[in-house]
Amino acid sequence: MHPAPQALRRLAPDRLRDDPRLRAIALGAGLIPPRTMHSEAEAAVLARLAAGARRVVELGVYEGSSAVVLCRALGPEAELHLVDPFIDASGWALPTGAKPSATATRLAVRRAARRGAPKVRWHIARSQDVGRTWKGGPVDVVFIDGDHSPEGCREDWERWHPHLAPAGAVCFHDARAGHADGRGSPGPTGVVGELFRAGDSGWTIVEEVDSLVVVRRRDA
Repeated sequence: MHPAPQALRRLAPDRLRDDPRLRAIALGAGLIPPRTMHSEAEAAVLARLAAGARRVVELGVYEGSSAVVLCRALGPEAELHLVDPFIDASGWALPTGAKPSATATRLAVRRAARRGAPKVRWHIARSQDVGRTWKGGPVDVVFIDGDHSPEGCREDWERWHPHLAPAGAVCFHDARAGHADGRGSPGPTGVVGELFRAGDSGWTIVEEVDSLVVVRRRDA
């Protein structure tokens, strides 16, 4: 089933478009696409980093819009690990009033992963807990877009960057609040500022666009 035309979807009042139960039904059925949480420029960066990668991990999936981008960029021999508890315990992770459905999101991603897509592995759990016990092998790209609290984002970094392949990249979403042509959230912005703009972590910022910041090891 193809999503309803955008012009038709816009006719629905906000109270219907934002109703969590109705969104879950429509998303799961393919009547609406996942709500886009990234810009076109950010999607282009994610797709370019994923192209040729063997293993990508996304922390924070929501309705699956960026997972769809990654599915289309990765090859059939690659792995895409999607990590999300689908519960906003900190209150920082999701838009106000949002209550995503794991079932609906999985169905939306499955539709994007039908032909020539990577092997998709789901982890319905806290990203920090998955990172603490990770045995899935070296990761080429980690996309941090889950818990936006300062503590949660910092723990995502601490738990996941040790699993990076030598030339791997970590991408922070919503991490450029207050910067020229940037936007974002205070948590990820503060973590990136402390680690990579003011401190000497051994990592360096290699790319920035809109709210996205990409870092690699300095000697990579």
